[in-house]
Amino acid sequence: MLALNDRSEQASRRYMRLDGYTATGFDRGGPLWLEAIWQLTQLLLLRSPLSCNALRIAALRLFGARIGMGVKIKPGVRVKFPWRLRIGDHCWVGEDVWFDNLEEICLGDHCCVSQAVYLCTGSHDWRKLGFDLKVQPIVLEGEVWLAARSAVGPGVKAGRGAVLTLGSIATSDLLPGYIYQGVPAVPVKLR
Repeated sequence: MLALNDRSEQASRRYMRLDGYTATGFDRGGPLWLEAIWQLTQLLLLRSPLSCNALRIAALRLFGARIGMGVKIKPGVRVKFPWRLRIGDHCWVGEDVWFDNLEEICLGDHCCVSQAVYLCTGSHDWRKLGFDLKVQPIVLEGEVWLAARSAVGPGVKAGRGAVLTLGSIATSDLLPGYIYQGVPAVPVKLR
């Protein structure tokens, strides 16, 4: 238990100051006008349940995403920066997946990203008063399955054949061929 002096020091300490926050050094990868056009296109073609798979893929490719053959992308998908997205051949992307890709996200061949998965490449340095932005890529090697409502954090690499189970959160690398479960995800058995 914290001593009374420690509590007083903690109560008066400043942890972060958001009024002066800037994303110093962050490169969006394209001009703001391109982002604005992308956001409208995304709303009409990716997020809409009315558009078809071919239109979603065409829109992503038009804005710089590199997408392989035989890819299936369901409605409701969100992509922050399509120019920072690579999807290999024969991948499946489920409804309401969010590629929050401030940095590159790369899916190898035959990956399955199930419904409502969140892939986040950015975070903040909680040790800094300025709450500095930190970004790192996410890499899924071939044959990885991210089950529904799971989440993958910045800098995570999932080895070939790794599985992240329902609702689990990966904050560190996933070894090839292992099934991971929990928050944070830990290996539970070989696939």
